[in-house]
Amino acid sequence: MALVAVLALILDAAVGWPDPLFRRIGHPVTWLGLLISALDRALNIGRARRAKGAVAVAVVLTAALVPAVALQAWLGPWAAGVLAWPLVAARSLDEHLRAVAEPLGRADLAQARQATAMIVGRDVSQAEEPALTRASLESLAENSSDGVFAPLFWAAVAGLPGIAAYKAINTLDSMIGHRTPRHEAFGMLAARLDDLANLVPARMSAVLIALAAGRSAGAALRCAWRDASAHRSPNAGWPEGAMAGALGVRLSGPRVYADHIAREPWLNGQAPDPDVHHLWRGIAIYRRAVALAGALLLTLALISPAA
Repeated sequence: MALVAVLALILDAAVGWPDPLFRRIGHPVTWLGLLISALDRALNIGRARRAKGAVAVAVVLTAALVPAVALQAWLGPWAAGVLAWPLVAARSLDEHLRAVAEPLGRADLAQARQATAMIVGRDVSQAEEPALTRASLESLAENSSDGVFAPLFWAAVAGLPGIAAYKAINTLDSMIGHRTPRHEAFGMLAARLDDLANLVPARMSAVLIALAAGRSAGAALRCAWRDASAHRSPNAGWPEGAMAGALGVRLSGPRVYADHIAREPWLNGQAPDPDVHHLWRGIAIYRRAVALAGALLLTLALISPAA
């Protein structure tokens, strides 16, 4: 099913998900989000919340998988690739990171903070350039895995059903897979499924980032191997560690949220903080990694059209 992944990536890189289309019909992830929100309100009450969370996961996966399986069987892989297009976010991630880097290059901290707040959950209202670039690079590395390489991986494995199921799981995790009093039990299955779904793609993402880093490939791989396990996530530390090593900067570390300070360990902690030049280099590495992933998928599609 590499053809499905290639077509989805080409369409996304070419046009993204156009704003007029979003305003008219929304986006498949927002459709999933509406369903998840409704299930959260209806089921996340009273007792047996873990079991009710499992029911919510089953409903959302069924809603994503049944039409995906039917459409791929009916229309074939070419149409499935077109339908998978909105489930890859390569262009959107690039645009969001440039929206931070460009004002930072003009020393416009107010606009850079506003753009950074669009892609991270921490409080950046008072952040200076090092904190903004660090947060943005972490988001770039983690979302390159969650938003680009993992969807492409699952599209290559199982076509439209694979990428649809992955996006359903990832959206469930982002909405209910939190260790909070409300969602710790209800979102437990969603969080564990997301960990499993990203187990291979996160490590593949680290390798792609390292290969795209050129002469810094060794440093990227060493940092990912050494520091990934220190990250709070079993998966995000791999692409973030690779990016930290590739750029020769430190990432993660303490960060401010609305109600607390999270004292996370550093990745590549002996290195200096990043600046806007590192952010632009990170964007360049990301673009090369996406191109490399596309080339690998295209090769696979040409060598084995049935794959």
